[in-house]
Amino acid sequence: MAQTRLRLGVNIDHVATVRNARGGAYPDPVRAAKLAEDAGADGITAHLREDRRHITDTDIEGLMEALSGPLNFEMAATDEMQKIALRHKPHAVCIVPEKREERTTEGGLEVAREENRLAHFIAPLRDAGCRVSIFIAADKKQIEAAHRIGAEVIELHTGAYCDYHAEGDFEARDTELAALTDMAAFAHSLGLEVHAGHGLTYETVGPIAAIPEVMELNIGHFLIGEAVFRGLAPAVQEMRRLMDDAREGGAEA
Repeated sequence: MAQTRLRLGVNIDHVATVRNARGGAYPDPVRAAKLAEDAGADGITAHLREDRRHITDTDIEGLMEALSGPLNFEMAATDEMQKIALRHKPHAVCIVPEKREERTTEGGLEVAREENRLAHFIAPLRDAGCRVSIFIAADKKQIEAAHRIGAEVIELHTGAYCDYHAEGDFEARDTELAALTDMAAFAHSLGLEVHAGHGLTYETVGPIAAIPEVMELNIGHFLIGEAVFRGLAPAVQEMRRLMDDAREGGAEA
């Protein structure tokens, strides 16, 4: 397939993590979102967790008012989150698994086991005009289930690929990359738009960005950490450059 420009969604959750560690209003996630937009982000991602450990309801209200580009609202499949999404009607809603004890989202959503419940859960969101995405592992069964329940988008979990790279287990990393590549092509063949994210860094983004079926990457924690050293705008701009270089290289291959 022809290569298209890869979109970058910047997740600003951990700006709120820093703010909440001290209390008060600084640093402001909405200000970070605007800086990321100005630096080349195509959209902003924010996860409103049930325990409000980082992003808050007020942050979501501020983002909806301030952003000129799309908001990707990550949330668990709960009645409370559905009501919030239906009130704000963000551009996109990404359904993710959520456990109170986890530090971050640890894996993909189990769609096949909860197919009927999730189909009914996402229907009102689609009717309200939100693009519904399902965050899943690179697993054929989960992709097929996401397609059956009416999701328009899947986001492939890249955490295992990134973890294997960090651990130096390059054989396992390459096996996971092959699975991500194959399942991106499979999802695309079903008519699903394919996104990817979780744990991506400057070192690991290239091979994922080069997968032609992937239309968007959502990257947060690394960019917020890198912003401590180089500033948020330069951190986003460097990620944008690496993504574009990988995309162009993939087109030439």
